[in-house]
Amino acid sequence: MANKKISELTSATALQGDENIVVVQSSETKKTTLHQIKNYIVAEHLTAEADVDVDLGVSAYENTRMFKFSWTGNNGTAVYTLPNATTNANRLIRFIADSTFTSSKHVDLTPINGQNLDGGADGNKYRINKDYEGIAIWSDGAEWFIIQKKA
Repeated sequence: MANKKISELTSATALQGDENIVVVQSSETKKTTLHQIKNYIVAEHLTAEADVDVDLGVSAYENTRMFKFSWTGNNGTAVYTLPNATTNANRLIRFIADSTFTSSKHVDLTPINGQNLDGGADGNKYRINKDYEGIAIWSDGAEWFIIQKKA
């Protein structure tokens, strides 16, 4: 195949997202997938509602770097459990709320048992409870740190 002209190659098919993309950096070959690149760019939209708990540590969110929340239904609190900080060293995650939030509609971002968010300050959770509020968190491999707030 190395000696074929482009016009002699088989027809291209649509990307599925799990194909390897190879990059050479300083004589080292590395690979990634379109899914991993996409999640650096596109926010995962989540609809929050009262008394619903969501685990953000599941595989469906393992490469997500940005979450956008919308609220539906009655007033109350939804709990979103952060991924395990020890298996997400150097991971940066951003969270933002849209215009559907009020002071009586809350999303609590909470670390897993035994881990901290910002050293356990504010009850070891971060509460999103107003429209267009957001934070960015980062893991050092042991706990989560709030590195930026937008309120």
